[in-house]
Amino acid sequence: MKTLSLVSLGCAKNAVDLQILAGKMLKAGYVLSRDPDRADTVIVNTCSFIAAAREEAEAEIARALLLKSRGAYGEVVVAGCYPQRYPEAKAKFPGVDRWQGVPGGWEAQAVPGLRLTGKAFAYLKIAEGCSHKCAYCAIPAIRGPFRARPMDAILDETKALLATGCREFNIVAQDPMIWRDGARRLEDLLRALDALGGDFWIRVLYSYPHEISEGFIEWMNTSPHAVKYIDVPLQHTVPEVLAKMNRAAAIAATRGAAERLRAAVPGVTLRTTIMTGFPGETARRFEALLADLARMRFDRLGAFAFSPEKGTAAAGMPGRPSRKTAVERERAVMKLAKEIWREKAKAALGSVQRALVVAPGVARLASQAPDVDGVTYFEGAAEPGEFVKLRLCAAKGFDFTASLCR
Repeated sequence: MKTLSLVSLGCAKNAVDLQILAGKMLKAGYVLSRDPDRADTVIVNTCSFIAAAREEAEAEIARALLLKSRGAYGEVVVAGCYPQRYPEAKAKFPGVDRWQGVPGGWEAQAVPGLRLTGKAFAYLKIAEGCSHKCAYCAIPAIRGPFRARPMDAILDETKALLATGCREFNIVAQDPMIWRDGARRLEDLLRALDALGGDFWIRVLYSYPHEISEGFIEWMNTSPHAVKYIDVPLQHTVPEVLAKMNRAAAIAATRGAAERLRAAVPGVTLRTTIMTGFPGETARRFEALLADLARMRFDRLGAFAFSPEKGTAAAGMPGRPSRKTAVERERAVMKLAKEIWREKAKAALGSVQRALVVAPGVARLASQAPDVDGVTYFEGAAEPGEFVKLRLCAAKGFDFTASLCR
């Protein structure tokens, strides 16, 4: 039997593609290698959203080829966004045996044949592609236009996952809020998931601020399964910068997004992502952005420096701050994020909260989305997939330590 090793880079949506690809190979007779650095075939599943992702992909490809030259790998397969976006890279890495871009058509509606997340939780991909035209973003060119996955396929996958003991479903897509299946909207899909019954969480990740509907808010406030967590990447708060980003439709909803969502969903956890150094971001506009973020006090806040991507409208825009300035501003945003987090974490200490065990001694609160928000460590006997009550004892970095309450 041939052995298979996997390298997963990029977002959760990309990871779902890898689960499907790897699942097909397992069905064809491969087995997962016990040693990730030694296998008959290694798949390097890549991202190429920004320069940092591209550099990471190239470093992992080079590493895989080095191991191949030493006899550790028999075949190197490069998949995902990098080969889709840069087909000319074949000349740069002649040792790669196979190149495979992103799934064509709606291949991703297939149920993943492998789960990389473990027993407790899964990513439920409900759509592919994006039809927005944000000036900085290459995803529409890589992934194609938005295509919704049929409701029946999503429900079938969820039923199968529930039967394995999965207890958290993280809804992912480039833009989940515009999901449609005929006349059925996202809230109809979410109600259908609710109707499956049982004790589980549903978490919806990524929402444009102007697309959050009253129906979605009502579902979040009334569903027995909804996690009160909204990831609303603003990218910026200054109208002039948002307009240059081609996110003008979001301007009106952006400035008061945090206040509006907290009023609409009491107890909600809010996450956002900010881009620094975009063309037109002057020193004064950056200070206005910082002031807005200090006022809105997002519970979770990430930032990244603008990267001019080939083929995007922003690549040649004038008025772009230097790379050094963009990175300095990114650090300033993250400094503020850490200050806000420390205050909020301190206020949470001593509280008892429900959590999902995802590994021995490791759990996540409702306020902790997978991969991006930290975890909660605890001592005691509890199995992955079990809901427990934890008393928060201390915060370290973006993680908590807690005691198990019985």
